[in-house]
Amino acid sequence: MEILLAIVVASAAIFFGALISIGNERQRKAIDNLREQVILWAMQDLSIKRKSLTQTIKIENPLSWLNEIVSRVCGYDFGIKIIEVYDEPPAVFCAPENGAEKMIFSPLSPSDIRRLKKTKGNRLGRFIGEHPLSSLPSDAKIHELTVLNAGTFFDMEVEQVWTEITGRKPRSKDRLWMYHYS
Repeated sequence: MEILLAIVVASAAIFFGALISIGNERQRKAIDNLREQVILWAMQDLSIKRKSLTQTIKIENPLSWLNEIVSRVCGYDFGIKIIEVYDEPPAVFCAPENGAEKMIFSPLSPSDIRRLKKTKGNRLGRFIGEHPLSSLPSDAKIHELTVLNAGTFFDMEVEQVWTEITGRKPRSKDRLWMYHYS
């Protein structure tokens, strides 16, 4: 009789534990769904507000805008100047006023650059010696510039700036890569 009672109590505990677990899983799913809905609402709300401000975004001096972005990301003002613009692969080679360091801005990520170096015929290989992306040092600091670290309207402004500096539309409007080295 005691064994039967112990089995009933153990099975009841397991049953109630399973019920609680199922309830917790349902609650977790509901909270995840609610979180997703709030995120989608916030993104849509921000999108509506940004669209109304899109018409007013006009970059008068692309170089000072680029310098401001670099200052925001790196923490100090470099006073950069453009040395050369490359069409293929797209890049803008810059140097600070002190001349001791170099910066390259490109829509190509580090993995894109590695892929270009490894592809058949090595697309960067034909630029060796003349394209700065082909000879990036291994200790180069790499910064991904996005709306998260370069400003709320970065994705809208970068298109204007890149087009004005290079004369071409950027491949990616949501990010730009900065390679910084001495």
